[in-house]
Amino acid sequence: QVQLVESGGGLVQAGGSLRLSCAASGFTFSAYAMGWFCQAPGNERQFVAAISWGGGTTYYADSVKGRFTISRDNAKNMVYLQMANLKPEDTALYYCAKGRRRQIGGIADYDYWGQGTQVTVSS
Repeated sequence: QVQLVESGGGLVQAGGSLRLSCAASGFTFSAYAMGWFCQAPGNERQFVAAISWGGGTTYYADSVKGRFTISRDNAKNMVYLQMANLKPEDTALYYCAKGRRRQIGGIADYDYWGQGTQVTVSS
């Protein structure tokens, strides 16, 4: 079965960095786009970043452009989110998600989700 396991979250001061990792299993990882989403208490789940099946196309939410970088290693079935210059408003539970197809789509185009890893940014 499809499994997505996130790691790398934690508590960091504003301006700091974190690298989130997502280990994928149970499907042909290299055939699907992958994404990162976040959800803060009381808010809806929001798109953060996505990467196409081969890594050639990436897409970011405006709020993280220039600060976050998504990447993937198809040999290791891993997807990453490098987060830099973190802000208190980045505080949320971050989820890794599997796309339904090779190319990047909207939130409805993701069919499996991990349990999330908490990122807390102190001011």
